[in-house]
Amino acid sequence: MSVTDQAFVTLSTDDVYCQGALVLGQSLRNHRTSRKLAILVSPQVTGRMRTVLSSVYDEVVEVNVLDSADTVNLALMKRPELGVTFTKLHCWTLTQYSKCVFMDADTLVLCNVDELFDREELSAAPDSGWPDCFNSGVFVFRPSLETYHRLLQFAAEHGSFDGGDQGLLNSFFNNWATTDISKHLPFIYNLSSSAVYTYIPAFRQFRSDAKVIHFLGSMKPWSCKYNPQSRSITEEGTSLGNQQLEFIVLWWETFISNVLPLLAEHEDTRDAESPQEKHHYGGIEVTMKREDSFSSQSTTPVLEAAAPISPLGSPERTQTEFKAEQDHAAVHLSQPSIELYVQNYPESVFVDTNPKLPEQDCAEYHLYEQSEQPTVQQPGPLDATLNLVELAHSASELSIHIKEEEPRTEDERKKWEAGQMDYMGKDSFENIQKRLDRFL
Repeated sequence: MSVTDQAFVTLSTDDVYCQGALVLGQSLRNHRTSRKLAILVSPQVTGRMRTVLSSVYDEVVEVNVLDSADTVNLALMKRPELGVTFTKLHCWTLTQYSKCVFMDADTLVLCNVDELFDREELSAAPDSGWPDCFNSGVFVFRPSLETYHRLLQFAAEHGSFDGGDQGLLNSFFNNWATTDISKHLPFIYNLSSSAVYTYIPAFRQFRSDAKVIHFLGSMKPWSCKYNPQSRSITEEGTSLGNQQLEFIVLWWETFISNVLPLLAEHEDTRDAESPQEKHHYGGIEVTMKREDSFSSQSTTPVLEAAAPISPLGSPERTQTEFKAEQDHAAVHLSQPSIELYVQNYPESVFVDTNPKLPEQDCAEYHLYEQSEQPTVQQPGPLDATLNLVELAHSASELSIHIKEEEPRTEDERKKWEAGQMDYMGKDSFENIQKRLDRFL
């Protein structure tokens, strides 16, 4: 039963981080949360990306960016971009909800975690770097304008000992470590993907119980390059362990199966190149490289119900076994009320809005091949979406990055130098501000 006065909440300050938010939202949907989904976005998130977000989240709320301006402590952490994480404080203004669970956009849900709403404010998991502090990537809170204004006042008077929201929140809720053990979430609700190196035996023992993965640090899944064929990750200058790779691969598989079809519905442009294709969605670009030209003479995909496959199996499972179990590409459900079926008949492709769902925690539908290829007279949006997913799985490398702006033409450059700017278009204050924000 849906609970309308409670919500999972996240935050995104640009179109790139929106990819993390979309994967997070889809993972919550896939595991059938009964709560609402809300996302806070900064003005830098493009309108096109907000439209995509609204297909996953019940509410997309624009908020102003709050900056701690604490450059000294942020420099010590070598993470100056964390200043804008003060924007997270806006979550306390969502007073239409009685209780919420905040989750950073770089988290991934592995199962249903609705039981978090049984906890009270401020419930959070210990930080792996200093367990007497909680990690602010996942926490339970009660929206309140009074708390919001008290947090702002506290920030103005005391600042943050790390320059980000985590230092501020730990100072504000300073009795978390000592007063109420029920507000200590188990570490499995905020498992750092990089913390496995510090206690590998414990990770092997308890990883099958993990519920939420948190991709801490500056290296995010979307900053890696992913090869869907070999299920491998490449990131220059970074050494990744097998355990961390396992979670990043899961993130990318969710992106390809769940998020990419949603982005395809709102695609700006596509650059057909060899040996790569560039797909533009709002302020980002998804590049699909392939060693050989993608063949359009592929067999027709058929979606069949299948039991979910989780990479978090027994501790002894090897990467080879993990790969073998994931040979078929999963096509997840982007909307809980609409399931996608492609019948085995050449002339019949339809969407059933009221199917009988299998009794399982997360409904997944796997892609198989037909021996016979039907004749398609007029390909529609469904065909394009399936082809894009198939193309992504056949690519040798996928990457997500900020879309490069088109260079100025010679005529535009001359007009600019002559003081004849396009104030209502490319040279408007809003567009110049967006370029400055991306640069800074």
